[in-house]
Amino acid sequence: MSSPTGPASGLPVRMPRPRQPGRHRRPEPLVAPEGAPALVLAVPGVPSTTTRSLAEEVVSIARSELPGLDARIGYLDGDDTEFATLRSVLARAAEERAARYEQAVAAGIEGIKEPDGPVAVVVPLLAGPDSALLRQIRQSVMDSRVAAELTDVLGPHPLLAEALHVRLSEAGLARADRARLFTVATAADGIILASVGGEEAVQAAGITGMLLAARLAVPVMSAALDQEGSIASVAEQLRSSGSQQLALAPYLIGPEIDPALLAAAAEEAGCSTSEALGAYPAIGKLALAKYTTALGIAPQQPQGAPVR
Repeated sequence: MSSPTGPASGLPVRMPRPRQPGRHRRPEPLVAPEGAPALVLAVPGVPSTTTRSLAEEVVSIARSELPGLDARIGYLDGDDTEFATLRSVLARAAEERAARYEQAVAAGIEGIKEPDGPVAVVVPLLAGPDSALLRQIRQSVMDSRVAAELTDVLGPHPLLAEALHVRLSEAGLARADRARLFTVATAADGIILASVGGEEAVQAAGITGMLLAARLAVPVMSAALDQEGSIASVAEQLRSSGSQQLALAPYLIGPEIDPALLAAAAEEAGCSTSEALGAYPAIGKLALAKYTTALGIAPQQPQGAPVR
């Protein structure tokens, strides 16, 4: 039995824990604002069950980082049956927002405001710039006639260098950690960073390549998968400068490239290859960072792991 001043019979009183003052105070968890635009992941390439699994994993990571996030997937080459197109996903998001507002008005909710601002923030599932694919994404947004904001691609970023390092180590082509595993018999002494999107993509990949080179302490050069002879030419440059055991590291998420093209380039250059970046956790975090930055609800970009 309790008294007006608290529990009786000496039972302990559970007091709320005071917030820790100062700069070491634990930050309040970030949640998606009510009525926030949807995050729509624009997925390039020919849709498949593998592509869908990858995209779903990416948005799952984004949702885990921002509870309450409305995250959707739109395929550039979808069929609107099994794989929803970007255009139809945006149109549906707009219809649902309008319907929610109409229901609120009909229910007599006071202070309800007509929604404004973007219906969605479209994030391209691309590590680097590809003008042809970005033009296709932009056209789909325009065709939807929906107010949507299109972000930049995910890279360059230190987290992508980390992801490349992990993929190389998984393939036995790089040390997992400079402080341990000193002997890796198959470790490459030169890395070719393969991108798609022409010269602009090569230059952007080169920025991440410098970060990767710092992690691995081996030379890294970028080349274009979609330019004939580019991979082989860079392989020759690396070999002429002393690298003998080369590795091809795809600076790609995966859906944007035909795997056969990657295999052919590796064979032409005479080197082993690691897997594409895929649904590495950094991809979901970077997609979310593009979204939150566009909305101004997260002042800080995700940080890369320190070089070890």
